[in-house]
Amino acid sequence: MVHISDGILDPLLWEGGWAITVIILAYTLSKMKIEDVPKLSVITAAVFVASLIQFKFGPTSVHFILNGFAGVTLGLLAYPCIFVALVLQYFLFQHGGVTTIGINTVNMGVPALLAYLLFKYGMRLNLGIKRKEILFGTLGGGIAVALAVLFLTLELATTGEEFFEVAIVVATAHLPIIAIEAIFTGVVAGFLATVQPELLYRR
Repeated sequence: MVHISDGILDPLLWEGGWAITVIILAYTLSKMKIEDVPKLSVITAAVFVASLIQFKFGPTSVHFILNGFAGVTLGLLAYPCIFVALVLQYFLFQHGGVTTIGINTVNMGVPALLAYLLFKYGMRLNLGIKRKEILFGTLGGGIAVALAVLFLTLELATTGEEFFEVAIVVATAHLPIIAIEAIFTGVVAGFLATVQPELLYRR
């Protein structure tokens, strides 16, 4: 599971995660406009609900993340979206830990921001293809999950040898999720570009 629980990471790591999250939250929320609230609420709810769909894989479990989807649709506001979803997941269902909400937000939120940047600047490229939304939505959706898993595995691997095998299992288990979310985000981006392009974030 992508959520790191309490008592696993070195205090410096999860404290650093909180520091980074507070800084990014302050910046991204300063960019929020009142008209962004409805879309932010809907996408946050989607990210929260998606996380409840879990699949067992050996000693761990995996679930959908949708951080790339959040980045493509919300832009900078993908970070507070991920933060709120993680807070709700912990307090309602005890997913992850309270001390690690900050670092968990970094793990999923930073890749979401990178997916947003990839989509934003990818759409400006002159590639000679008509449906760039599908291409860069797919890339954003897949890369965001892959980076979230990479961050998690690196943190687990550096915590101690006893977590190294767990990190490998977690990374392997998320390979199908990476593929599924890449396809999902690409398809949704292509659909929204046709029926309601304002829902895709390109500013």
